[in-house]
Amino acid sequence: MRKSAQVALILVRHELLLLVSLVRWVARRPHGAGEGRAFGYARGQGAMMFGFGFVCVVETVAMAVLLRDFPVVHYAFLVVDLYTVLIVVGMYAASVTRPHVLTGTALRLRRFAVVDLWVPLASVASVRRELRTTHEKRDGELDLAVGSQTSVTVELAEPVEHVTFFGRPRPVRLVRFHADDANELVRELTRVRAAS
Repeated sequence: MRKSAQVALILVRHELLLLVSLVRWVARRPHGAGEGRAFGYARGQGAMMFGFGFVCVVETVAMAVLLRDFPVVHYAFLVVDLYTVLIVVGMYAASVTRPHVLTGTALRLRRFAVVDLWVPLASVASVRRELRTTHEKRDGELDLAVGSQTSVTVELAEPVEHVTFFGRPRPVRLVRFHADDANELVRELTRVRAAS
């Protein structure tokens, strides 16, 4: 029973972060970007998120037509469907307001409100521009794909700890992620590493 309460708390926290991201998106206030240089990754998934939202709206209309003779069920589904649309928009807002951030000491990699990984620059062994569209799950690797692709690969000299969505620690030695301007991120990361 305690574990199910913990899972419920994690899910509620995640949804609250998505709703806060909506407010940040409207206010144009990115999260944590003032600490260094921000690199976005949302451009590659805008069409996909729009598609999800469109499908949710179509489902809402279809359910309204199908359930018009059952008003209580109709309103229940309407609330659930509208909340689903809100969460989809919140996921996109989280990807816009939570960019990757490069500071003088670390690279902060993020994906929606789910992943927030700090990689110390001292742990980076190599960084390269590498477009990949297929990813296999392997121990010690973390793939932060956007639209099923990654564009930057960072190999680490020593593992960093990635905490999964449900709180399990996992050592990571290689991270692949997407950045809208991958070439500039690789260039800037290489320059900052050489200067430190």
